[in-house]
Amino acid sequence: MFKGQPKGLFALALANTGERFGYYTMLAIFMLFLQAKFGWDQAVSSQVYSIFLALVYFMPVVGGILADKIGYGKCVVTGICVMFAGYLALSIPTGANTMGIVLMLGALLLISVGTGLFKGNLQVLVGNLYDDPKYAAKRDSAFSLFYMAINIGAMFAPSAATAITNSFMGKAGLIYKAAIPALAHQTLDGSITADNAARLAELQSVMPDASVAAMDPAAFSSYYIEHLSSSYNMGFAVACISLIVSILIYFFCRSWFKHADVNAKQAAATNAPVQELTPKQTKDRITALIMVFAVVIFFWMAFHQNGQSLTWFARDYTLPFATGATRLGFNIWVLALIAVSIYTLFAIFQSETRKGKLLAGLATALLWGGAYWIYSGMPDPLNIEPQLFQQFNPFYVVFLTPISMAIFSALASKGKEPSAPVKIGLGMFVAALGYLIMVMGSLGQPSPASLQGTVAPDPVVPMYLITTYLVLTFAELLLSPMGISFVTKVAPPKYKGLMMGLWFASTAIGNYLSSIPGLLWNNVPLWANWAILMALCIIAGAIMFGMMKKINEATAS
Repeated sequence: MFKGQPKGLFALALANTGERFGYYTMLAIFMLFLQAKFGWDQAVSSQVYSIFLALVYFMPVVGGILADKIGYGKCVVTGICVMFAGYLALSIPTGANTMGIVLMLGALLLISVGTGLFKGNLQVLVGNLYDDPKYAAKRDSAFSLFYMAINIGAMFAPSAATAITNSFMGKAGLIYKAAIPALAHQTLDGSITADNAARLAELQSVMPDASVAAMDPAAFSSYYIEHLSSSYNMGFAVACISLIVSILIYFFCRSWFKHADVNAKQAAATNAPVQELTPKQTKDRITALIMVFAVVIFFWMAFHQNGQSLTWFARDYTLPFATGATRLGFNIWVLALIAVSIYTLFAIFQSETRKGKLLAGLATALLWGGAYWIYSGMPDPLNIEPQLFQQFNPFYVVFLTPISMAIFSALASKGKEPSAPVKIGLGMFVAALGYLIMVMGSLGQPSPASLQGTVAPDPVVPMYLITTYLVLTFAELLLSPMGISFVTKVAPPKYKGLMMGLWFASTAIGNYLSSIPGLLWNNVPLWANWAILMALCIIAGAIMFGMMKKINEATAS
């Protein structure tokens, strides 16, 4: 799995891990922050969230064009500095006023621009490592490992955000209750009903600080919103620390990948060999890539519900506690030990010496024992917060990556491994199955509009969301790392940065379209949101297979 890979892969992957940890820590609580601080409804907050995601993934087009002119490494370093400024601005507590909104939007713009300079160009550097014939056959497996490293950072992010939030809330004599932010805003704007006022009073009475529990409703509402919002600001500050770690890794290990930091213009200036394509070959390859880009728009539209509609479902329609074995998924250290154990388990079979096999077996047993020890000490039931569901997807990516690599390696050895476009098409159908689970979990539930900002009276068990994230992760592993690898392999050398940027631009369009469930949230039955996403995935998968012949012909040239 790791054997035979260039050292530069691990340096670039670790640099990306640090950056992604900060980004996903911020993203885990960003939607909750918007609604808690500003009192925005699903439609408005979904628009802000989706436009931000769209910018994050569109700006690599600009970053790619710039990198094709001045170099990939320069853009990566500049991007980290710009992102740092953005996260620093986002971590400043402000009032829920015009100045607060302007500062937040300015911070989001800086983060978007910085990510555009950093993200795509770092992945081009990874792809350039595999232009060397010595490593060319390992390109797909390399991007699977690179993608796994991204998700190590993402896996720890929700728990980090939750720990920071709870710590600062605790210092203010508060605990998190999902229904309070909406009820507090209703109190402050005078729209709260008698029933909801009674509910707020009941929730206020369980606050650990007696003086807080004794406040009048308006004072408590202001106090709770202020301290919950500022605790989210502290969660955003984590990204600044993670970026410092990333830049240190990048510079200390730069000698491992410096030779890959060469674009076509720089290579021509040094008379280095550059693959030459005819105008027809260039056109055919770009056409094939654009076909793929058009299809994956619909995947990202469906997939990036994790920070919005799936989080709303976790908050409003899912039990706020886990029991029995389900508790395993809500302790990040249990998940981490289980994730590492899959690699030590594979090492038992891949080690070339008896000693290596024994050490790998011992490590696996210790990891499983440690996970059980932590699990046995967890309370039952275990209180959970909605953002914690977001750690399942990256955990599944880390856990399933070696399994998927082993499956595709076995198929490749028999000459039966499907091409990247085929995997992408299959991924669309698998994503549709994920939303079928959500349809089933939503049947019989009240519409979001009828809840009036509170939670469902008969919420479902957490397993619906846990299983949905599992199925969506299967789809993601078929689509995302394979798509990135496909772009670096097929893109004409003169346009590598631009083509990688366009891959992210398709993601950007999908991310913006992910706001559609938010716009429909209060206007259609709950199950209809998931049914729409399911139908779009099926249609996109069918289109992908319909274009397969043209894509194969274009990439064969």
